[in-house]
Amino acid sequence: MQSEFNQLVESGITALGNGETQKALALFERASRIDSSPTLSSCLAYCMARERGQVKAGHRTCEELINTDPQNLFHYLNLGRILLLENDRSAAIQAFRAGIALDPHPQIIRELTLLGVRKTPPIAFLPRGNILNKLLGHFSNR
Repeated sequence: MQSEFNQLVESGITALGNGETQKALALFERASRIDSSPTLSSCLAYCMARERGQVKAGHRTCEELINTDPQNLFHYLNLGRILLLENDRSAAIQAFRAGIALDPHPQIIRELTLLGVRKTPPIAFLPRGNILNKLLGHFSNR
């Protein structure tokens, strides 16, 4: 029973890594009928947020899991992904960076790479949204 549970969770994590959230959701739901674990709960929260639109519930679940199990990098990975679904890019980057601080896992690195890196503003002591930085940045990119 436990080996089946572990196999379902590992297969689900692999499916998530390949971008197959629908398949991962089915695997995680099957695993949740057998047993429970923090990693399973975190991954299931992300899949349900992505596939079923339960974004707020997924966010809340990942936050609670980080509070109870702060050493599990999957919580940070899934929280970051959920934050991207909420269009909160800066908070997602913070979550990914917190996960990388624990372990530079390839999935977290890939998520950060996909987000890209912003250049420093032309006038560093002014805020990024300052009109001078916007204009100078616009012209320097042309």
